[in-house]
Amino acid sequence: MSDKDSLVRFGISMPQSLIEQFDRLIALQGYDNRSEAIRDLARKALLTSSSMQPNEMVAGTIVMVYDHEIRDLPITLMELQHDYHQAIISTMHIHLNHQQCLEILVVRGEVQKLRELQQRIQVLKGVGYAELSVTHVDEHSHSHNHSHSHGHNHDHHDSGKPSTQE
Repeated sequence: MSDKDSLVRFGISMPQSLIEQFDRLIALQGYDNRSEAIRDLARKALLTSSSMQPNEMVAGTIVMVYDHEIRDLPITLMELQHDYHQAIISTMHIHLNHQQCLEILVVRGEVQKLRELQQRIQVLKGVGYAELSVTHVDEHSHSHNHSHSHGHNHDHHDSGKPSTQE
């Protein structure tokens, strides 16, 4: 949260059993209080691709799990990725077992185009899971350099910081 944001207090009513379950969950996740957990839930809800404007610029990932033994599925997925090459920044492919592969596409572009890509992947026979996760991108920021704690520098040409940071 930035210094210019002021906190607003409001009340929430919940059934006792729900708040007890919520308290157990947030304790397991390491939250000190309900307020921070609820703020994170609100941020997450605002970052769902379905709540954004279709032409909003975002960056994120498409995570998929698929059966590589399904006839022509790997080729179909590769062709689909070539069709959307302008939106795909990077990919990672992991063999989970003899049959299943996990693939992560790092993507950037208009949310409607990325949603379209995710949906085209999801409906393919043999794809068990395909999920799009995004964050806002500030297209007006200048490129910058910064150092990461693990000891080396990266030259970034964008500053698409996740909106979930305070």
